[in-house]
Amino acid sequence: MEPDAPAAKATHDLPPARRGGGPRTRIPNPQRRPPLVRSWFGAGFALSVGALLAWHVVDAVVQLTSLLTLLLLAVFIAVSLEPVVAWLVRRGLRRAWSVAVVVSALVVGLTGLLAIVIPPVSDETTALVNAVPGWLQQLHDHQSTLGRLEDHYHVVERVKAQLGSAGSSSGVLGGVLGAGQLLLNTVTATVIVMSVSLYVMAALPDIKAFCYRFVPRSRRNRVEVITEEILNRTGRYMLGNVLTSAIAGLATFVWCLATGVPYAGALGVFVALMDLVPMVGSTIGGIVVSLVALSVSLPTAIATAGFYIAFRLLEDYLIMPRAMKFAVDVHPIVTVVAVLLGGALLGLVGALVAVPAAIALGLVLDAYVFPRTDST
Repeated sequence: MEPDAPAAKATHDLPPARRGGGPRTRIPNPQRRPPLVRSWFGAGFALSVGALLAWHVVDAVVQLTSLLTLLLLAVFIAVSLEPVVAWLVRRGLRRAWSVAVVVSALVVGLTGLLAIVIPPVSDETTALVNAVPGWLQQLHDHQSTLGRLEDHYHVVERVKAQLGSAGSSSGVLGGVLGAGQLLLNTVTATVIVMSVSLYVMAALPDIKAFCYRFVPRSRRNRVEVITEEILNRTGRYMLGNVLTSAIAGLATFVWCLATGVPYAGALGVFVALMDLVPMVGSTIGGIVVSLVALSVSLPTAIATAGFYIAFRLLEDYLIMPRAMKFAVDVHPIVTVVAVLLGGALLGLVGALVAVPAAIALGLVLDAYVFPRTDST
């Protein structure tokens, strides 16, 4: 007998696995969901393990903050010197020899700075040690200023009490070991920064090529262009910043020689180093030099403060724009905010890299974010 039409139609509408004698497939009901079986103990254990692992990761990052800061400083130095190395390479010198020339120039410059700074500091330390016996004699003289201060505040007794409480053999040993550890940490940090900077400078093209391979091929060319522009402008910015700092240090040296302020060479180097920090470095340097000028006379200190105010205006409106004409112009508000945030996060290193980071962020926004927002 032939099946009736409705039955044949129903059989035709079935899936292939349901036709004839094939294996039967159960059609899931979309309105019926499998029961959700959870173990609250398992969920709590998973959350606890995840939170513990996250805490250990954060703790490891915090412990490695000093090392990461040194590595960031080394990479920043290498990127800042890249325009000089690239200029030597374009002149026909091999990259290894270009890096050697730049490093040799840095070593000679650092040696010259140490030769300028160390003698005044040594002389000042010697003068301080030689003056201590005279100060102690004045403390026992009730007619002198120090003697009257000692009679009123009993400074010697308080110092002896502090030395008695903390001057045991373990305390002295701890102070000696602490000073030795500080010296060892300083030498180690210097070696790390110099070594990593040297390796990054020598292998920077290979490092960039390796990093570019993580970008899809369709977008690699654009990423390479943006990255090269960021590196070039960062290097030019740092070279301009070094130039303005050298001018500030030279101006300080000449002013101190002209006015008789002591330690002209050391103060010039100090102001040059402080001027590397944007916005606030030159102000701090001017305050320190003005305080040193008080040892000469009050009018000299006032004149020194006026000199630094005039020099700051000259630097902001004449020297800096000419030195930075090839770099990206960054708004002063952005500079101040970047320096404050960088200094709060990474200290002096963060303040140094804050403005280049702002430059890089501005280029990325101009290349990727603003074109999309402007087209919608």
